Amino acid sequence: MSSKKNWFFMSAIVSTVIAARLIIAAPQQTTALAGEENAHYAKKAKYVFYFIGDGMAMPQINSTEIFKGTLSSKDPMSKDKLNFTVFPNQGMQTTQSANSFITDSAAAGTALASGHKTANDVLGVDPTNAIKFKSMAEMAKEKGMKVGIVSSVSIDHATPAVFYAHEPSRNNFYEIALAMGSSGFDYFAGGGLLSPTGKKKDKTDALEIAKQKGYKIVNDQNAIMNLSKNDGKVIAIQPGLANDEAMQYEIDRTNQLSLADFTSKGIELLDNPNGFFMMVEGGKVDWAGHANDAATSVHDVMSFDNAIAEALKFYAKHPDETLIVVTGDHETGGMTIGFAGTKYETFFNKINKQTLSYEEFDKQIKTYRATAGEGGGNLQDWLPVLANEFGLTELTAYDKERLSEALAQSMIEPKKRIKDEQTYLLYGGYEPFSMTVTHILNQKAGIGWTTYAHTGVAVPVFAQGVGGEMFQGYYDNTDVAKKMMSIMGLKFQQ
Repeated sequence: MSSKKNWFFMSAIVSTVIAARLIIAAPQQTTALAGEENAHYAKKAKYVFYFIGDGMAMPQINSTEIFKGTLSSKDPMSKDKLNFTVFPNQGMQTTQSANSFITDSAAAGTALASGHKTANDVLGVDPTNAIKFKSMAEMAKEKGMKVGIVSSVSIDHATPAVFYAHEPSRNNFYEIALAMGSSGFDYFAGGGLLSPTGKKKDKTDALEIAKQKGYKIVNDQNAIMNLSKNDGKVIAIQPGLANDEAMQYEIDRTNQLSLADFTSKGIELLDNPNGFFMMVEGGKVDWAGHANDAATSVHDVMSFDNAIAEALKFYAKHPDETLIVVTGDHETGGMTIGFAGTKYETFFNKINKQTLSYEEFDKQIKTYRATAGEGGGNLQDWLPVLANEFGLTELTAYDKERLSEALAQSMIEPKKRIKDEQTYLLYGGYEPFSMTVTHILNQKAGIGWTTYAHTGVAVPVFAQGVGGEMFQGYYDNTDVAKKMMSIMGLKFQQ
C-alpha cells in the first residue's frame, strides 16, 4: 500500500474511533419524543404540581430576590433565593404564539396545557376553531387522577381556562364557566367568575348549573378552611374579591385567604391513592406588570412562592412520586433591573416603602376627583400621601412637574380623557396620577419598564422531583406540556 493510501486509511480509522468515542461520551437524551408514553421513565409521577406565574420571567424573579435581600440584610448586595429558584433542574422556554412573537395568555396557556400552538386570544383550540386540544388536566382526569385548578384571578381567566375549556375567544366567559362545571375536575379555587349569567345577564347562573352537576359552591372563609374530602367536588371562591373577580393583590391583602392557603387546602382535598394533578396560577403578577407597579409585582411573586412552599411540604413526604414544575407563560411590562437615571445603581429598599397597590391608590384618586372636580386638583394635597404610602419624600422639580400634569389628567372623568398616542405612552390607559407615581418610584429604585403589554422574551422553567431533569435546556413552550405528559404517563394528542 502506498504511503498516500496508507495515510488516508489510518485517517479514516482515527476519525471513526473519535466519532465513536464522542457518541459514547455524549449526554443521553433527557426528553421523550412527542407521542411517547413516558419512554424515558419506568416510574411515573403520581402527584404533579404545575405552577404558572402569569407574566413572570427572569426580571420579576430576579427583582423579587433582590427585594427580599433588602428586607433580610443591611448588605446592599444581599439577595435571597426563592423556593423554586433553588430547584436542581432549570431550563428556558420560548413563548411565541402561532401568529405573534409576543403571545397572550390564551395562546401561551394552550401551549403549556396541551402542547399545541394556537393564535392569540384563542383558548384550547386551533386558530380555525376546528380542532380541540386536550389538556394534560383533562387527560389526568380520564386516567383516574384527581384534578385541581387554582388561580389568584378569576377562575374563567385565560390561564386556568385552558385546562378545561375550548373556545375561539378567551372572552367567551359564560361558555368557559359552563365548561368548568362540565369538566368533572375535583377542585376549583381562588377567584370568581367574570360573567356567570352571560354578557346580557340573562342566562342561568353558571354556578347554579355547576351545583346541579354535583359541585359544592363555597365562598365563606371558615367554610373553605373546613372543607374535607367528604365534600366531593368543590368550587371555593375567595370572599370579598377585588376588581374583576380576582383575589386581592398580596400587598393589599389583610385577613383574606392567600394563594398558599388555597394550595394547601387543594393538596388536602386531592390527595388520594390514584394521585392528582394541580395547576396553581399566580395571575396578578401579570396585572401588576401591565400597570408597571414593581412593588405590587414582587409581593405577588412572593405570594406565589409561598404557594410553592406548600407543594414542597408535600414533596418532602413523597419525594419519589412527586413532580413540581414552575414557569411563566410570558413576561409582562418589559421590566428591567436598570434605569438611565440611576446608571449602575439600584435602590430596591425604596419600593419597600410602598404600602398599597396602584389599584387601591386609584380608589383614593377617584374619591378626590369627586370632591375637587375637574381642574381642581392640587399636588400639595397629595404630598403627605406620597410620603406616607410610597416613601416619596424627595421629589425634584421635574418629578413635581410630571405629577402635576398627571394629576390634572386624573381630574378628568375617564370617558372624557384624550386617547392619543402620547397619552398612551405616558399612562397606558391607567389612572394617570397612579401610573406617574409608580413610574417615579420605580425609576428612583433603578427599575425600568418598556411596555404596558407583554414581551416576547424567553421564560425560565424550574423543576424538582420525578423526571425533573427533562426540563433542562432550551425549548419551546409546547415542549413543557409534552415533557410533563411523558412523565405522567399521558399520551400527547397529535
